[in-house]
Amino acid sequence: MVQYPQIDRTLAALADPTRRAVLERLGGGTATITELAEPFGISLTGMKKHVRVLEEAELVTTEKVGRARQCSVGPRRLEDVQEWTETYRRMLDERLDRFGELLERKKGTPQ
Repeated sequence: MVQYPQIDRTLAALADPTRRAVLERLGGGTATITELAEPFGISLTGMKKHVRVLEEAELVTTEKVGRARQCSVGPRRLEDVQEWTETYRRMLDERLDRFGELLERKKGTPQ
C-alpha cells in the first residue's frame, strides 16, 4: 500500500470544521490565537491545539509577537491532495465506464 504521510496530515487537519474555519479566517489576514478562539467560544489551549495541527500540516505558520502568537496562512499548497483526488476520480470514472459497458453488453444478450 502506498503511503502519503503529508496528504494524511493535510486531510486530518482539514477534517475538523473548526480548523477549516480558522484557515478561512486567516485567508483574510493574520490573527492571534485569542482572535481565532473568540468566535468559537473555546479556550486558548483548545485553539492552540487546533493551530498546532494546522502547523504540522504546514497550512498555518505562527510567530511570537510580544506576548501574543500571530498566525497566518502557511506555505503549504494543496497540489498533492488535488493530484491524489484527481487520480482517484479518474480510477472511479474508469470503473463506472467499464460497468456501463458491461450493462450495455448484458442488455443486448438474450435472457
